[in-house]
Amino acid sequence: MGDLKQIGLITAQERLRDQVAHALRAALVAGELRPGHVYSAPGLAADFGISATPVREAMLDLTREGLVEPVRNKGFRVTEVSERDLDQYTELRALIEVPTIGRVTQIATEAQLEALRPVAEEIVEHAGNHNLIGYLDADRRFHLGLLSLAGNDRLVETVGDLRKRSRLYGLTRLDELGLLVASAEEHHELLDLMLAGDELAAEECMSRHLGHVRSLWAQAGEEPVEPRTKRTLGAR
Repeated sequence: MGDLKQIGLITAQERLRDQVAHALRAALVAGELRPGHVYSAPGLAADFGISATPVREAMLDLTREGLVEPVRNKGFRVTEVSERDLDQYTELRALIEVPTIGRVTQIATEAQLEALRPVAEEIVEHAGNHNLIGYLDADRRFHLGLLSLAGNDRLVETVGDLRKRSRLYGLTRLDELGLLVASAEEHHELLDLMLAGDELAAEECMSRHLGHVRSLWAQAGEEPVEPRTKRTLGAR
């Protein structure tokens, strides 16, 4: 019985660690945690209203993903993403995602593609409602869901990692400029082309979408976003 209780505690601790890591990634994307700044685990834990241990463990997870780097005796510094980094991440995504979308267009069933229609609608709704965390979650599920139809788990993992590293940079500023909804609506266009079986047009749409997102990053600029005073642990 003692072993079972311990397993239960470990599971609960790991779940909290995952929730914190998810919340921190969202804060990074939204600009609440700013590049170049150092944040301590106890300070972030106070924001969350939890102990420092799961925060420190979550920050170690983000370190492995290249999102933060440890600073001895101080905490973790948010890694800066340069324009060159963003260009390279976008290029890698295009090399992987564009031909994969063409292949999925050939092999996916209508039911599989239509199953992602509600997710595409979520993306548009979240963009219209200025819900960036909801937008990011739905956008991730849509793109990785489409790629998963190719049947290559490592490919999906690689694109997921590229998305984390690029952080879909500057979304807060894009939202303020009113540019996010148009990008969100491209997900419906992509689905329509794939359902029509137009492989080349679907590839062109995917390429344009990635290029559009990159150009929106550039338009968003480097205007800082004031951090919030209280962070919350949301559903994944």
